[in-house]
Amino acid sequence: MSSFADVFKNLALQTGFATLTWKHYVMILIACVFMYLAIVKGFEPLLLVPISFGMFLVNMFPDIIADGGLLHYFYLLDEWSILPSLIFMGVGAMTDFGPLIANPKSFLLGAAAQFGIYAAYFLAFLMGFNGKEAAAISIIGGADGPTSIFLAGKLGMGGTLMGPIAVAAYSYMSLVPVIQPPIMKLLTTEKERKVKMAQLRPVSKMEKILFPIIVTLVVVLILPTTAPLVGMLMLGNLFRESGVVKQLTETASNAMMYIVVILLGTSVGASTSAEAFLKMSTLKIVALGLIAFAFGTAAGVLFGKLMCKVTHGKVNPLIGSAGVSAVPMAARVSQKVGAEADPTNFLLMNAMGPNVAGVIGTAVAAGTFLAIFGV
Repeated sequence: MSSFADVFKNLALQTGFATLTWKHYVMILIACVFMYLAIVKGFEPLLLVPISFGMFLVNMFPDIIADGGLLHYFYLLDEWSILPSLIFMGVGAMTDFGPLIANPKSFLLGAAAQFGIYAAYFLAFLMGFNGKEAAAISIIGGADGPTSIFLAGKLGMGGTLMGPIAVAAYSYMSLVPVIQPPIMKLLTTEKERKVKMAQLRPVSKMEKILFPIIVTLVVVLILPTTAPLVGMLMLGNLFRESGVVKQLTETASNAMMYIVVILLGTSVGASTSAEAFLKMSTLKIVALGLIAFAFGTAAGVLFGKLMCKVTHGKVNPLIGSAGVSAVPMAARVSQKVGAEADPTNFLLMNAMGPNVAGVIGTAVAAGTFLAIFGV
């Protein structure tokens, strides 16, 4: 009889109800909120569904991310910076750099939008983070989840801050249509928002083929630490533009991309256990990420206003907000805000130039931090 009772007692002790604390239930509730935003509201579902479900799982069964657990092996690919680099290859295979090639001045707008990263870096110091932690957090300002994970992994934030940093970065990526428009409207006049830009010139196939080769040559020789991100981004783009490896292009931009998103999303979500996530440092990271993103958007718009003045009204300042690297969502937001001021205004292709420049700019910022810390 006693052995029968012991069996039931052991079974009861093995249930989640016996091992979880109130903090785990809070995280389960947060995971459900993320799933609601992804499924019902449509906020970046490809990212938020796997992230939220990983968060959901780890707070019911924490050992799934522990050494030997299924998601532990997924997570190692994040720490080793393999999955973020593969994401960049997929992005490159899907991206048309033609708008940037047709209007090289877009590089300046993409560079200006990186101001938020460096502003957040110094603010993080003031909030008590050390140099590496500040660098890993600040990259959230580029609205680039893979780069945030890449840098956090390289700087050794895997067991401490990577989870909150990744969740903050992907959350702000999904909230680009919510966060950016008020800043854009605050910093521009209606007249500026109505500025119509000239149609971009056609870009030859030769230019598109040479672009990834030249960018890789210049950027990697100057800053070798950017090679994993910039190299994979440009390799994916070379697949696309060469026209001779359609199978590789389709694989990189479809099957491989979605597999990597599943692995990366669930492992990032699983890094947000109650013990790792419910800390004061998480609130600081969320606040710094928002400040960085807002500063980056504002810097891009303000530089766009400067270019508008210098070119005597030929540049719409709204496209500067697309300099953050949330491709192509930030460019769509520029188009949407411009169309609200003038329904006949079409800014999407002009905004894609700063948008893809921002992807390169954020990768360069990450490489700069790696060089500073000798990683």
